[in-house]
Amino acid sequence: MDQTPPAVLACNRTRGDKRNMTDAHRKGNGIGPVSLATVAAEAGVSIATVSRIVNGETKRASPETLERVRAAITKVGYHPNQLGRALRNRESRLVAMLAANLDNPVMATIAASTEAALREAGYVMILCDTHDRPDLQDDYLNAMRSQVVQGYVVVAGQASPGLRDFVARGAPIVFVSRRSPFGDCAFVGPNNLAAGADAADYLLARGIEQPAVVFPSRESSTTRERVKGFCDRMLARGIPAERIIKAAGPGISHLEIGYAAAAHFAGTQNWPRGAMCISDQVAYGVHRLARECGVAVPQDCELVGIDGNPINAWLAPWLTSVQIPHRDFGPKIVDLLQRLWGGEAPREHLMPHRMATAAES
Repeated sequence: MDQTPPAVLACNRTRGDKRNMTDAHRKGNGIGPVSLATVAAEAGVSIATVSRIVNGETKRASPETLERVRAAITKVGYHPNQLGRALRNRESRLVAMLAANLDNPVMATIAASTEAALREAGYVMILCDTHDRPDLQDDYLNAMRSQVVQGYVVVAGQASPGLRDFVARGAPIVFVSRRSPFGDCAFVGPNNLAAGADAADYLLARGIEQPAVVFPSRESSTTRERVKGFCDRMLARGIPAERIIKAAGPGISHLEIGYAAAAHFAGTQNWPRGAMCISDQVAYGVHRLARECGVAVPQDCELVGIDGNPINAWLAPWLTSVQIPHRDFGPKIVDLLQRLWGGEAPREHLMPHRMATAAES
């Protein structure tokens, strides 16, 4: 008769559970990363053989061995750890992202997408929030230079002496959302002129022929292009310039900009029937003042934003937005960096967009 105390039996069962979890881990069932040893055991070869094949050294392996190893890789779901390999080889694999405002969900989404794409390519991303300040942007650029950073991603950058110097020296920089203020540079972002034009078409299709456009008074290439696309399309379709109401708001926060700019309507008690806001967050600010003034959105005033923020479906069912796939920016940014590192001339990736209500986002 087994005299083992119950507590010891429980402990043994726990150890058995742990062994089972370890075995499951080794079999690559999704608990943790799959190792070279797992692939080797599945293929019936040595770890060294798997390592050589994974790293592209295939001349020493027979076609049969290659086939077995590749089949095992597919079966167990092995993915090479590019980042670990780079760190073991002591390569400098740092990329710095300077973002203007990480409170903005759009920039946070771009940062997450870029970090994932860089990690997949074997790089480490350093993330800096410049708070849309040129002086802080230059401080970060200089700090990153001392860290032997291999490339730079500038999201909504500001014109600054330091950035001008980096561009003039030919540093590998990809500009995102806002174009470089210092000539042609690599760029990833939407076609802002077309986005503004599509917003104009939407409002005109709704019968709104005395529209407004709401934007920050602090100019940027993004603001300039979206406003121009909107106004040019309105003019091309027969709406006189004097019937397009332009409302600008001060500040950095797009929520506050929208709220301040909407005071233009509230002051005259002449709310437009429809307005394009250059970002979804600007539209949130306009909506806040509209609600305070008893103006119903979209019944009394239809708002169109640009971004396609994922939270629209939850918090802004009243908002129609030009949807931009910010989650897809990362691979495009990494592609341009790799082209710059390879000596290619700067180029751009213009991301697609579509008009969508919050329910469709």
